[in-house]
Amino acid sequence: MSTQNIQNLTIAQAEKILHKFTCQNIKLLESPEEKAMTQAAILLLANLSDYQMLGICAESTTEALSALESYLGALGYNTTLIDDSNFRTIEGSVYIKFNGMKESYHLESYTGEYRGVLVSCQSAEDTGVNGTYGHLPLDLFT
Repeated sequence: MSTQNIQNLTIAQAEKILHKFTCQNIKLLESPEEKAMTQAAILLLANLSDYQMLGICAESTTEALSALESYLGALGYNTTLIDDSNFRTIEGSVYIKFNGMKESYHLESYTGEYRGVLVSCQSAEDTGVNGTYGHLPLDLFT
């Protein structure tokens, strides 16, 4: 998809791009163009929703916080919300849940096999976007 087509992306096209990322089928981005299309798709849908919730599954606290910061920045949230001193370091894989309405987050140990970011778009109105997309790559916005 060319830069022009990315700028003219429709909701249906964005959802089709993101539908490739499911919990059952972890998809890797194969090219810079595919990364740009995926970024554009999630940003379009997020911009058409009132707020987002994120679920980040990562190998370590450091990796999870890095993903959280990059996604929050891309989605327009204030990244100064992230205060590393609020997080205790957990050995092994972790899960971070971020609630965009409350602008709060929670970190806990995670024993599951999935890695990536779930983005749940939330809208009060039926005309807004309501849907969950992912697991998207941890490094999508880095």
